[in-house]
Amino acid sequence: MGYVFWSSCVRKLHLAIEELKVQFSPPLIEATLIRRYKRFLADMRLADGSEITVHCPNPGSMAGLTEPGNRTWISDSQNPKRKLQFTWELTEISGFDGPVMVGVNTNRPNELAREAIESDFIAPLSGYSGLKREVKYGQNSRIDILLEHDDRPPCYVEVKNVHFVRAPDLHEFPDSVTARGAKHLEELGDMVEAGHRAVMLYVIQRQDGSRFKLASDIDTGYAKAYKRAKLRGVEALALRCRISPDTIEPVDLIPIDQPC
Repeated sequence: MGYVFWSSCVRKLHLAIEELKVQFSPPLIEATLIRRYKRFLADMRLADGSEITVHCPNPGSMAGLTEPGNRTWISDSQNPKRKLQFTWELTEISGFDGPVMVGVNTNRPNELAREAIESDFIAPLSGYSGLKREVKYGQNSRIDILLEHDDRPPCYVEVKNVHFVRAPDLHEFPDSVTARGAKHLEELGDMVEAGHRAVMLYVIQRQDGSRFKLASDIDTGYAKAYKRAKLRGVEALALRCRISPDTIEPVDLIPIDQPC
């Protein structure tokens, strides 16, 4: 039964893949990383030699992604009133098998997940007639995506950004301690026990791995919360994406290694 379900998911993914791409518009600007600091700031050097400070939309450790001299790509908000006009979007690093393009903007996965679900790209999340974002639930929380249908229980989808790799062929999450992430898992479990459906969706903004697992040694609390959530009926999916300076596009769902 599991094989048939997975095969069905893969077929639907291939049918939808040509229809779904997140285009960067206006085009991204290439730069060189000088340094990342204070979590949300990074200094970049442009092709003409000038230096600018850009917004870094990533509160995590960004382990392995912040080596000075890395090629990077930034987006232009085209808003002269914004304090920092540019935003760090992508970086190129040395992977185990050569250069790897990685998405660092943690805001992108929510939009990518929305478009993928609405396009029926993620087969396990298809078949819903309504999609809402940032809906209040739990204890002072907001669910990233709420899926609704008259004939089905509502489905609560929490989206997490993944870009951490420290072993060949393996994506991991998280790259730093995330008490907030553990709280979300507990609240998803509460939704299941209330008769709803709940899914943790890990969106992987790189393509140099075919498996996903939790970095239990980095955050034991999150790993324990994940185990509890799974026992309570929370589902988990890992969506791998292909990254280029022009687009982000989903590729496939990859297996999740269960924590010990």
